[in-house]
Amino acid sequence: MEDLINAIGPETLVAVAVAPVLRLLGALGVRRFVDWPACAAHAMAFYLVLTGMVRFVPDSVAAMPSAEELARMVPPFVPFPLAMVYLTGVLELLIAVGLVLTRTRWFAAVGLAVMLPLLLPANIYAALNDIPLNGVEATPLWIRIPQQLAYIAIAVWIARSADSTRARRPLSQSAPR
Repeated sequence: MEDLINAIGPETLVAVAVAPVLRLLGALGVRRFVDWPACAAHAMAFYLVLTGMVRFVPDSVAAMPSAEELARMVPPFVPFPLAMVYLTGVLELLIAVGLVLTRTRWFAAVGLAVMLPLLLPANIYAALNDIPLNGVEATPLWIRIPQQLAYIAIAVWIARSADSTRARRPLSQSAPR
């Protein structure tokens, strides 16, 4: 069981558990959580905070991989691996904030749907080259690829459910008539 939790990732399991709890709060009257897409957005934000903050945790915290360990996952064709690790951490944290805020949820969900496929090569590289994280072997591709596709599908679902009026307004104003 521990191997499965390590393969899937505890942050994924926590995020999956968060959405139903939030929906229950919505059923009890918390308006922010009245529908599943809003709950999914908050659960995904929670997941992104967990994965984003890992990039900035000091090496002395043994329970999480260090930024240097994460940089070893970055394929050789990507320049400045450590900088990319920090950049993706910042993006994950910004997207997390965007998912929580109703006004920016559409932009954040679209950004997440674009970013996730760009991160997949690092997971593939780590799996194919047996690069462990924090002493745990890389997630097998038969788990990681469907997991990543599920995250992308959730991001698209959140985007489709979010109000895109603010995004469409500048586009429609700049279109020639």
